[in-house]
Amino acid sequence: MKLFVKFDFNVVCTKILVEKLEEFGIKYAMLGFGEVEVLEKIPSEVYTAFTKALDEYSIEIVENQKSILVQKIKDTIVDMVFNEETINIKTSAYLADQLGHSYGYLSNLFSEVTYTSIENFIILQKIEYTKQLIIEGNLTLTEIAFKLNYSSVAHLSTQFKNTTGITPSAFQRIISKRRDILKK
Repeated sequence: MKLFVKFDFNVVCTKILVEKLEEFGIKYAMLGFGEVEVLEKIPSEVYTAFTKALDEYSIEIVENQKSILVQKIKDTIVDMVFNEETINIKTSAYLADQLGHSYGYLSNLFSEVTYTSIENFIILQKIEYTKQLIIEGNLTLTEIAFKLNYSSVAHLSTQFKNTTGITPSAFQRIISKRRDILKK
């Protein structure tokens, strides 16, 4: 038997982080997604064990200032793409406002550290969200394109195919066939 699971990355990661912080007795305050203020000095052996425990979930503590800001950019983009209230806001203005730096600086830093552009990262996140929405099966491609602020289904389809190698319709057929097989 197969199960199709829907989950929120932010909620899952935050829950794991909170559980591990409490497991290791670390006093903390959650400042936002992926940002924790440690309220007291952590002994080095506890810190080492804590980072190892997080590593089991592919969660790592970012210590380089540039990497921290790039991670904040990624988190802000993911939040923007997956949040219906912010998907239609202009990305450059939203990132500059949320992170307190000019978009030019954020864009250059992101490209320097990740070797890709903010625009490409946004496209990848939109395609991931599109796949999730297709799997859920509640919306048509037209509705998905509108929800993700694409100018047309053709524009969404082009980006989807360039990213995944197949069209959204082909992806829908694959998901449909898998569901049919599982029903047997």
